[in-house]
Amino acid sequence: MRAPKTRRIVVKLGTGVLTSGGRSLDEGRMAAVCAQMAALREKGAELYIVSSGAVGLGMGALGLAKRPRDLGLTQACAAIGQSKLMQVWQAAFEPHAITVAQVLLTHDDLRVRSRYLGVRETLRQLISCGAVPVINENDAVSAAELEYGAGLTFGDNDTLSAMVASLVEADYLVILSTAEGLVDFHGTGGVVPVIEKITPEIEAMAGGTKSETAVGGMVSKISAAKLATRAGCGVFIASGAEPDILPRLLSGRGPGSFFVPSGIPLDARKRWLAYFQHPTGTLHLNACAVPVLREQGRSLLAVGVTGSSGAFAAGDVVNVAGPDGTVFARGETAFASDEIAAIAGLKGEAVRALYPKRRHLEVVHRNNLVLL
Repeated sequence: MRAPKTRRIVVKLGTGVLTSGGRSLDEGRMAAVCAQMAALREKGAELYIVSSGAVGLGMGALGLAKRPRDLGLTQACAAIGQSKLMQVWQAAFEPHAITVAQVLLTHDDLRVRSRYLGVRETLRQLISCGAVPVINENDAVSAAELEYGAGLTFGDNDTLSAMVASLVEADYLVILSTAEGLVDFHGTGGVVPVIEKITPEIEAMAGGTKSETAVGGMVSKISAAKLATRAGCGVFIASGAEPDILPRLLSGRGPGSFFVPSGIPLDARKRWLAYFQHPTGTLHLNACAVPVLREQGRSLLAVGVTGSSGAFAAGDVVNVAGPDGTVFARGETAFASDEIAAIAGLKGEAVRALYPKRRHLEVVHRNNLVLL
């Protein structure tokens, strides 16, 4: 008899689930969730936690009623709250003899390929050691990056959890928050139990958060579900206040919403290209080139390019847009933006004449291109 497949599960817990009023930890609820995760581990599951709460805890320590607008103060709240958050996670897992490991990430850690692979290997090693990774955005650094204009933040832990699910090739992403699931406010008024495909109508059901300590709301959760399901990961959105919510969801008996994964998940490199980047520019194509990429799966040649926008170097990840400006693909360009200006619209022989020492003349090779 073949051994059952190990289930790889990412559990994201929002600030509203982890804290009482956003500024003090609900240790009873955390203990209950940890007991559920320990039981899942006993059955062979791999668990990864994406935990919010650091900024809220820092706010509580500093006596702040509202999330700071000043990025430096937000940075300070995150630094103060993160250590408190990890102490409680370890204490909650202690009765189950489980060790937790803190993993703080910035967007650059996943955007740069070598660092992306390093993070993936670290997470694998932690799992092999029997530890549970507790992952959060490194807000102390990310806030500083945002202040200086880099914009390299995840924006919210919903997005981070989806990127982690994609990174580790998780079977399920469970997003626990104060929301019971995706509510159809425009129709029945009830929770939508199963979402086969995220359509504009599904997206219209989402609404933002009004919490002073949280970021995102249902809009960010739907966005995260789009990313994770494209990577072949099923996504649950449910209330963290429900008793035994994790085993109930994973057995198909829990309340909440389930987003069905896409049938053909992207391979690891193409997931990295599609979702872990901040493209530095855009390649603009003529009408003939679009179906060649979309329907025939071929490489992008200079003859199909009409120009580019933004400044980028060879090897950078760029967006690929059709004549109407709609971005439909993303890829790693073999030519810099100034070189694109010289070769746009040229056939292979003319490009070879300009760059006789280039081994390959594809602007974006099909192995480095992903449709969005």
